[in-house]
Amino acid sequence: MNIVCLDLEGVLVPEIWIAFSKASGIPELKRTTRDEPDYDKLMNWRLGILKEHGLGLKEIQETIASIDPLPGAKEFLDELRSITQVVIISDTFTEFAKPLMKKLGWPTIFCNSLEVGEDGEITGYKMRIENSKLSTVKALQSIGFETIAGGDSYNDLAMIQAGKAGFLFRSTEKIKADHPELPAYEEFDELLAAIKSVL
Repeated sequence: MNIVCLDLEGVLVPEIWIAFSKASGIPELKRTTRDEPDYDKLMNWRLGILKEHGLGLKEIQETIASIDPLPGAKEFLDELRSITQVVIISDTFTEFAKPLMKKLGWPTIFCNSLEVGEDGEITGYKMRIENSKLSTVKALQSIGFETIAGGDSYNDLAMIQAGKAGFLFRSTEKIKADHPELPAYEEFDELLAAIKSVL
């Protein structure tokens, strides 16, 4: 049994924090897991900036409501789900992901959750499990699945490397150069063909 594990942001939808950076006019929020391998460090830094500017969940959700999946993402996902099991494993948060899952046709997603105060301030976050992407892939393998993974960032590398096959998709030149052993694709039809070839 195969299961395809995909990252969300940068792969199927635009980066939420980059979109919010543009909407809020705060350039520092453009920083993502493509730039910072330490997720805790990145999130705590983001929360500090939000607090400093008095921004909370409502403002971010307003930006997310205007985000559409990347062109071709839903069609890619629909075709992939017609031939194999697919799960999205993301370091985003349930409070961010729901409107995007609706636009993608409600695929399965495993992600994290935010801690939000009554005033809407994001006070913290709760990771579903430590090393969530790798831990999830290993758990799926332990119940009889062979995993095939795709992603674009530092925090995707472990799940990409741990499976039967793994691919970089729309990644950075630095990550591609650092990992020449990983096939890298830019278009959904290329990624779909690569996944089909190992199913």
